[in-house]
Amino acid sequence: MNAAETPILPDPSYSAAPAEGMRWYVVHAYSGMEKAAERNILERVQRAGMQSKFGRILVPTEEVVEIKNGVKRTTERKFFPGYVLVEMVLDDDTWHLVKNTAKVTGFVGGARTRPTPISEAEVQKIIGQMQEGSDKPRHKVEFVTGEYVRVKDGPFTDFNGTVEDVNYDKNKVRVSVTIFGRATPVELEFNQIEKA
Repeated sequence: MNAAETPILPDPSYSAAPAEGMRWYVVHAYSGMEKAAERNILERVQRAGMQSKFGRILVPTEEVVEIKNGVKRTTERKFFPGYVLVEMVLDDDTWHLVKNTAKVTGFVGGARTRPTPISEAEVQKIIGQMQEGSDKPRHKVEFVTGEYVRVKDGPFTDFNGTVEDVNYDKNKVRVSVTIFGRATPVELEFNQIEKA
C-alpha cells in the first residue's frame, strides 16, 4: 500500500480491524503538528520502502460547527490533540522509523522499546466518532439546560436568562427571560446568545 492509497478519513466501509499481521499503535506528536507528523511518517515509509509493514495512519478528528460574526462555519477539531494512530507491524526497523520521524516524540504505552498496541475495540470507537462527526457535525459552543446566558442580538438584546431547551438540529435554544417581572420563554438562534 503506498501513501496515495492510505485513507486518511474514514468512509462507511472503514474498519478498525488492522491488516493481517499489523496492530494499531498510538504515537505522540507535538501538539498542533499531528498532520505534519502523519505526512512525515508516510514520506519516511515510502523512502524506506516499508509500505508492506505499514497500513493506515490516522489523526482522529471530527467536524464541528462554529458561528463567528454571524457566519456559520464547519471546522475540524482533533479528538486527541498530540496523538496519531499508526497501523503497522512492530519490529526494530518500523519502531526506529516512526520514533525518529520529525514532529514525533515517541510511542504511547508499554516499555521503552516495545509499545503496547491498542485494542480493535478502542480503534473502532474512535473511527465511529470520526464517522459520526462527519455525518452530523457537532456544535463547537454547546449550551446546557439550566445554564445562564445573555442575549446579544435581536429584540431581547442585553436580557439575561436560563436555557430551558436546546435543539442542535435547528440551531435554536429556548431561553427563559424575565420581561416585566414575569419569566417568558423565548426561542433564539445560537448566534443570538452567549454564555453569561
